[in-house]
Amino acid sequence: MQAWLCENPTGVDTLRWTELPTPDPAAGQVLIAVHAASLNFPDLLTVQNKYQVKPPLPFVPGSEFSGVVQAVGEGVKHVKPGDRVASVGVFGGFATHACVNAMQVLPLPAAFDLTDAAAFAFTYGTSHHALIDRAQLKAGDSVLVLGAAGGVGSAAVQIAKAAGAKVIAAVSSAEKAAFCRRLGAELAIDTSRENLRDALKAAGIAPDVVYDPVGGDLAEAAFRSIAWRGHYLVVGFAAGPIPALAFNLPLLKGASIVGVFWGDFVRREPKAFAHEIAELVDWYGKGLVKPAIDARLPMSALPEAYARMASRRVMGKVVMVN
Repeated sequence: MQAWLCENPTGVDTLRWTELPTPDPAAGQVLIAVHAASLNFPDLLTVQNKYQVKPPLPFVPGSEFSGVVQAVGEGVKHVKPGDRVASVGVFGGFATHACVNAMQVLPLPAAFDLTDAAAFAFTYGTSHHALIDRAQLKAGDSVLVLGAAGGVGSAAVQIAKAAGAKVIAAVSSAEKAAFCRRLGAELAIDTSRENLRDALKAAGIAPDVVYDPVGGDLAEAAFRSIAWRGHYLVVGFAAGPIPALAFNLPLLKGASIVGVFWGDFVRREPKAFAHEIAELVDWYGKGLVKPAIDARLPMSALPEAYARMASRRVMGKVVMVN
C-alpha cells in the first residue's frame, strides 16, 4: 500500500508519500481499500501537533474516508469483504488502504455515492449534532452560520434548511455568498464588505441560533445580535484566535453558550450518534443534504489540498481519490 506518513508533526511539509506494508486486520478490525478521503480542519491541526487527540508516531493522517472492505478480523459481524463503507476516526485515510477499528466503520446504502460518503459523516454529523441536538433547532427558527461556505458551514446551511429554519450565511467574499445562496441561505452577508451587526439589523433579524466554527473577531458581534433565549454554538476556531466573551452578554440576552465536541459525543453516546447518522443518511437519500465538493484531487496531491484549505478558498470539501 501507499500512504502519506507523518513521522514528525510539525506541519504539512514533513509528510511523505511512501510505500508501507498492507496490514492484516486483527480481531475487531477492518481492512478497507480506500476510494476517497476528504480533508477536514482537524487533519491540518493533527499534522501540526495542535489537535486535542494526538496519535502515536508515526501515523497516517486522514480522519474521514470511504471505500470497499477487503478483509475483516475476528469478531467483526456488521460488515464483510466487498461491502461499501465509510469510516470516521482520527487517522489512516490518506492512503490506498486503511486498517481501522470496526466501530469506526459505517456500512453504506447501495445508492450512497462513495465520493459523497468520504465528505459526509464528519461535517454533517457535527452540524446535525450541533443544530438538532445541542440547539434543539425547530422549524421557523433563524440560524446565523459563520464560515458558511466551509465544510461544516455548508453542511449546517443544508441541515438548518432541512429542519425548516431560515438561514443567514456569513462569509468572507461575494463568491462565497453566491455559493451559500445556491445552498439555500435566504440571506448571505459578505463580512469583507459589510458590518455583520449592521447587516443583521437592516434585515430585521436576531438569530435564534448562531453556529460558529470560526471564532475570532466575529464572535462578539454575532453574540450581540442573538435573539432572546438564543443558543450560541461553539463548534471550533478556524480563524485561529479563541474569542473571550464578557459574561454580561449571555445574561442580558438570556442566551446560552453551548459547546459542540462531536468527536467526544460519538465516543460517549454511541446510540445517539447512530440515530443521528441514520437520520442524515435518510435525508441524503431524500435529496435534502448532499456534500458540496470543492475539488477532487488524486491522493498523491495531498499537499495541494492542504494548501487550498490554508488559502481559505475552499467552498464545501476537498476530496482526494485513489
